[in-house]
Amino acid sequence: METIERLTPVFHQVFDNEDIVLTPELTADDVDEWDSMSHINLMIAIELEFGIEFDPSEIQSFANVGELITTIEKKLAQ
Repeated sequence: METIERLTPVFHQVFDNEDIVLTPELTADDVDEWDSMSHINLMIAIELEFGIEFDPSEIQSFANVGELITTIEKKLAQ
């Protein structure tokens, strides 16, 4: 299963919005429910789903979902 396919239900659950379609270009500005608190919840949910841990500096550094996916895949490869 591709990373984006595993990530999609995480986004749906955290933002309580089944209409979100993940693309590499998607940003927080594209999702009405995506604020600073939900961002932290999202990062925690992703860590649990993938069994990884983000560094504090990484949590705020993602410009879009594509960068998030790249970081997840790098962590999974380690």
